[in-house]
Amino acid sequence: MAAAERAGGRRVFVVGVGMTKFVKPGDKKRDYPVLAKEAATAALQDCRMQYSDVEQACCGYVYGDSTCGQRCVYELGMTGIPVYNVNNNCSTGSTALLLAKQLVEGGLADVVLALGFEKMDRGSLTSKYRDRANPIEKHAKVLAATHGLAPAPMAAQMFGAAGLEHMAKYGSTREHLAKIAQKNHHHSVHNPNSQFREDHTLEEVLESPVVFGPLTKLQCCPTSDGAAAAVLVSEAVVRRLQLEAQAVEVLSMEMATDLPSAFADNSCIEMVGFSMTRKAAQQAFRRA
Repeated sequence: MAAAERAGGRRVFVVGVGMTKFVKPGDKKRDYPVLAKEAATAALQDCRMQYSDVEQACCGYVYGDSTCGQRCVYELGMTGIPVYNVNNNCSTGSTALLLAKQLVEGGLADVVLALGFEKMDRGSLTSKYRDRANPIEKHAKVLAATHGLAPAPMAAQMFGAAGLEHMAKYGSTREHLAKIAQKNHHHSVHNPNSQFREDHTLEEVLESPVVFGPLTKLQCCPTSDGAAAAVLVSEAVVRRLQLEAQAVEVLSMEMATDLPSAFADNSCIEMVGFSMTRKAAQQAFRRA
């Protein structure tokens, strides 16, 4: 096998990254094209490349009309390249990155921009289209059958119910779950782009208002406006532009979706994605 090849395709490298500060929704001066341009420009500058070098772009967002990706990319230039719009809920950004990786890996492009951005509403997330089937109606049926439906944000109900199931099945406690949030808040202090940069004690996490089940306000993610970008390239580009010192190889990246157990087992742990997460992880380690 040639040095530039891996099992299944060419080697892929991340050579540039960029990110905006994440802020509370409502800033009318910094719309999503502005945020996206800031992140993408930073990523290109990080690897000393121009937008004209980009051959394809994969853009991820959830809250926006069709072709928001083009609207963002046109802020960088209009070179006629393919622009793919990705909407995949909490996996949207990583899915855009995966598509970019596959384009380079498969030899369809040598330089691809992966771009994620979001301009959100304030408050908890709700469905936008009430006149058609809800994408998570199967999840809601499992939740209703196991814990009932409550007047709380749906995501908090789903993961909170999974937490309750984990506590009953494995003996974990509210403190165990709260330590995850405590650790994350501690990391935020060192991240200048974080929306909230406050360290919280375990007691503060536990004593904040309950949202659902074991989850409190300080354990739940806020809505945010922001953007991030990465430039993915082939090994030939790394060598041509002498980017070896900063190139990070993508050894493996996998994606999986729900298996029958997600909805057939009346398990909230399965419903929120345990089996598909395990499958993706196993594939990633196997193919690395």
